[in-house]
Amino acid sequence: MEKKPSGLIGRLLGGSLVTQIMIGLVAGVLLAWLSKETAVTVGLLGSLFVSALKAVAPLLVLVLVIASIANHRHGQKTNIRPIVALYLLSTFFAAVVAVVFSHLVPQTLTLDATNTDITPPSGIVEVLRGLLMSMVANPITALMEANYIGILVWGIGLGLAFRHSSETTKNLLNDASNAVTWVVRIVIRCAPIGIFGLVASILASTGFNVLWSYAHLLTLLIGCMLLMALVFNPMLVFWKTRRNPYPLVFTCLRESGVTAFFTRSSAANIPVNMALAKRMNLDEDTYSVSIPLGATISMAGASITITVLTLAAVNTLGISIDVPTAILLSLVASLCACGASGVAGGSLLLIPVACNMFGIPNDVAMQVVAVGFIIGVLQDSAETALNSSTDILFTAAVCLAEENRLAEKA
Repeated sequence: MEKKPSGLIGRLLGGSLVTQIMIGLVAGVLLAWLSKETAVTVGLLGSLFVSALKAVAPLLVLVLVIASIANHRHGQKTNIRPIVALYLLSTFFAAVVAVVFSHLVPQTLTLDATNTDITPPSGIVEVLRGLLMSMVANPITALMEANYIGILVWGIGLGLAFRHSSETTKNLLNDASNAVTWVVRIVIRCAPIGIFGLVASILASTGFNVLWSYAHLLTLLIGCMLLMALVFNPMLVFWKTRRNPYPLVFTCLRESGVTAFFTRSSAANIPVNMALAKRMNLDEDTYSVSIPLGATISMAGASITITVLTLAAVNTLGISIDVPTAILLSLVASLCACGASGVAGGSLLLIPVACNMFGIPNDVAMQVVAVGFIIGVLQDSAETALNSSTDILFTAAVCLAEENRLAEKA
């Protein structure tokens, strides 16, 4: 019989990962308060953790998608379609929420930020063109650059091809999937140490003083994201499952949202969501595709960011908009959000696309992007927490709804 861990260290190592993350968070805050120089130094631990997640995530997605599709049996449902529908509905609803509350609590900006060398997409056509080009990217390049659209396309294609292979080959794919998953579990167990380093270095190097000048804007952004996470997403889950959604919502926020808040990357949080889906005993054929897909198109937080900052620029310049234009902005913001990359700050680069709807010059739009980077310490963290926790939330909701349907049918 396996011996249980004893002593304080043993209990910590064998305890809840979320509890350990919270301990790391508190320790990071204390270290930043006691010694800023040491806190900046231990930031290396956070960088190593995020880099490890980003390194293993593309390979994990490719291997899992190939293995799950190759071993898929004819007649077995994967429930991807209703999950994608929930992803898109949530992203659109988020833009509508942002439009409504931006009208109720209008924001203005001080557009005196310096220009940046970043070149955003020039319009929706370029965003869509970028998505299509990502689909046909070289597979090696897609892995190296963490191009999850390309990885998904190659994973699905190879998976379909391997469905006609021998059982030995399929077993090899399963073994490869299990091996990569084992590596991911090791990386995820390092989350408390990584978050300790991230929190300590962020507080020590930037602090939150710069955020006070944008407190109202941050309050609106984070308030809209909380409204989506705690009201509208639960409504969609209830519509799908017909049961109290909040136990599932809080589980996803606690297990996925907390980690995503600090890594600030939906792509880096893919292994965390995969591990949570496995612990929840969800259908692997479903979540191995829906989770990486969600990191690309489930972008409610990004939709809110694009809409709120665009309307803040509109208010600042005294441009009036009507209801049809607001609805069109919601659609544009949703499309832009789906085109946002799965890395920190990806949604900010698409704000100029929405600004172009109102004839706002690109140099002014880039000043809005600069403001976004200033408040990004909290804005991007909250955005990623909403985006990533929504991926696992809707995947779990659809899987549970299917289980309920089969149980009632039996």
